[in-house]
Amino acid sequence: MAKIVPFKAIRPTRDKAYLVSSMPAYIYPKHLLEAKLESNPYTFLHVINPEFRADNKTQPNTVERFQNVREKFDEFNNEGIFIQDSKESFYIYRQITKTNTYVGLISGISVDDYLNGNIKIHEHTLTQREETFKLYLDVCQFNAEPVLLTYEDNPTVDTIINKYINTRSEYEFCTTHHIKQDLWLVNDENDISTLVEAFKNIKSIYIADGHHRSASSVLYAQSKREENPNYDKESKFNYFLSYLIPESKLNIIEYNRTVSSLNEHTPESFIEEVSKSFEIDEKMTTYSPIKKHNFSMYLAGKWYSLTAKKGTYNEDDIVGNLDARILTENILKPILGIKDLKTDNRIEFMEGTRGAEGLQMKVDNEEAIVAFGLYPVSIEQLKAVADANNIMPPKSTWIEPKMRSGLTIYSLED
Repeated sequence: MAKIVPFKAIRPTRDKAYLVSSMPAYIYPKHLLEAKLESNPYTFLHVINPEFRADNKTQPNTVERFQNVREKFDEFNNEGIFIQDSKESFYIYRQITKTNTYVGLISGISVDDYLNGNIKIHEHTLTQREETFKLYLDVCQFNAEPVLLTYEDNPTVDTIINKYINTRSEYEFCTTHHIKQDLWLVNDENDISTLVEAFKNIKSIYIADGHHRSASSVLYAQSKREENPNYDKESKFNYFLSYLIPESKLNIIEYNRTVSSLNEHTPESFIEEVSKSFEIDEKMTTYSPIKKHNFSMYLAGKWYSLTAKKGTYNEDDIVGNLDARILTENILKPILGIKDLKTDNRIEFMEGTRGAEGLQMKVDNEEAIVAFGLYPVSIEQLKAVADANNIMPPKSTWIEPKMRSGLTIYSLED
């Protein structure tokens, strides 16, 4: 079972929602981030970057920097850019892109579901990043970007959501990325009760995106509990901000690889080595993988299909059967000498949304020498890894929707 709770969101006024909401700051290149900060006084990026144009800057990820974040957040509140709902609510959030519609429920979810394994993970987290975000929560006392969670489709939840999306939304706007955004408030007590009960019957929840944010929220809650062993179990620190989306609405996209060196191989000798583990078929046009264990490769102006030969992977190994691991164990490590994907600067990762064209451009522009396209991981594979308490290789998935910051802020202050 999963315990979800409604909350009184701090959020932009209706007229400013499209100006306030933003992608996380780290998504933007420096020049674009500065342009947005310069041109839009309402963007939530000002809260996250409170020292824009300031002469005296604090060090990133310090108490002093986070205090400035909190001061800027208070300034947005005092200026009436933000309001806080008077009733505890759930929030239905929808994104409509050119190819997909994503719709789910924004809520608080219990840290105990994470601790007892009801919320399942498929990625390792870095202790330093966990501690940094915990410090942010300690100082700032709010969470502005939901963790993306997924669950098996539930008809009761769908019925409530469908009831609202046929009405006028509280927010309705389109971003410059051509993504339509809608938000509805669910504050009817019967609907809230129905949703809470429905999630009690959902056995497992899976983190799709936001492993560090969820782990940090758990660390924060544990520290508060240690401070007061007689803590109130309904205090806000016992929950973290989440966006719950059914599996059928989740979009798992491939995460591709480019490499800047052939490790002293010529293209010809490299292909010869690859052919020991893969069936190779040269293609006359741009190529993308068509099934599991099939890869694309772009090298020296040519596209190839690579299909892993039997014996190069173990079908019974949940992680070893993943295409990201097959590529690493049969090409990246033994042929290209890339032992650690996290630290070797010869390898880069490219989200599948950029397609085969993005891979080809990277090589043609001489920013890489070879590119590999992977077939997307399925939701069944992701769940199998998480259910077995295993971890996926780095950068195995690019998952959408990508959440925006500042639309529904979860306050940690009781």
